[in-house]
Formats: sequence, C-alpha cells, structure tokens
Amino acid sequence: MFELMQKGGPIMWIIMAASVTAMAVFLERLFHLHRAQINSDDFMEGIYNVLKRRNVVEAVSICEETPGPVAHIVRAAILKQDNRPDELQRTIQEAGLSEVPRLERNLPVLATIAQIAPLVGLLGTILGMINIFIVFQENAPLIHAGDVAGGMWEALISTGAGLAVAIPVYVAYNFLVSRVESIMLDMERAAVDIFGFLTRQSERAGIKPDA
Repeated sequence: MFELMQKGGPIMWIIMAASVTAMAVFLERLFHLHRAQINSDDFMEGIYNVLKRRNVVEAVSICEETPGPVAHIVRAAILKQDNRPDELQRTIQEAGLSEVPRLERNLPVLATIAQIAPLVGLLGTILGMINIFIVFQENAPLIHAGDVAGGMWEALISTGAGLAVAIPVYVAYNFLVSRVESIMLDMERAAVDIFGFLTRQSERAGIKPDA
C-alpha cells in the first residue's frame, strides 16, 4: 500500500485524506441516523394511551427519554396543546424544520468528496503525464521504458485511487439520504397524527383554545 502511495505521487495523500474523512463522516451519520429512527407507530400509540389518561407529564417524559426527531416534534406539540389550532400547527412545523438540519448535517461533505475525488485523480493523471513529457524532453531522442515508468505509475494509480474513493462514497451518500428521507416521512406522519389527536382531544373535553 505504501509503495502504491509513493508511486501515485503527492495527489495520493489528498485522496487518502478524503477517504478517511468520508469514512469518519459516514460512520458518525450512520450512528446518528440509527438512533434517530424509531418505531414511530409503537411510540405514537404509547403517547396516545398516556394522553388519554390526561397524564401530560408522563407523555413529555417519554418524549424526552426517546431519541430522534419524531419524539422532539411530539414533545413540542404536547407542550403547546392548549394553544389555538393554527398556533399548534405552527409550533409543530417549526419543530420539524429545526430537526432537518440535524439529520442532513455533514451529508454535503460526502457529496463533495464523491464529486471531487475523480477530479483529484485526474489532476494526478495530468501531473504524471507532465512528468512523462519532461522526461521525453530531457532524454530525447533516446528514451527507455524505465524513464517514463514513474510518470505512468503516477497517472494510472492516481486515477484509479480517485475512482476507488468516489464510487463507495457516492453509494454511502445515497444510502444515508434514503435513511434521512425515511425519517422525515416518519416526522411528517407523526406531526399530522399528533395535531389531529390533540385537536380532537380538546374538542371532546370542551376546552377552548387560548385566544
């Protein structure tokens, strides 16, 4: 591996740094999204059962102990359940919007690495070809294969390394995006469900929302 790094030239260190960064970001995001995605159906059912008993404190406590944006949205809604429907809806929307950046954090880093890694590899190829032409100019007309082997190694290895990093990083990025979209869908469903539940509860109890 170290020999290939040397033959690939200085560009290889940039590609290596990009691959290490991408791996660190992917693992951090994977762990975060794994914790953020819960069984929203079971969670919501439990919250409804508690709220039907008018135990708001317990419902809020359950939300605080449950990780993920769904629990955060439901908690915000419960704390504002006595507000007017339009205010309650706005509270839920604001809570949802505040969660989106947390889910998407660092994903642009993966997208950027997937896009620039092949370009960095291409830069290494160009530098390798430049070295080959320098050798041609210095040693013409007698050129031996060994004279240009270094430039050829640099050109080929850097291109291959750039593609070898870009392809899995792009796959990892799309995988994480699909996880984020799944969580956001759960958020939307939970927001609609908790809004409907709380407004129905207020109507049944004959509670007039605050003016």
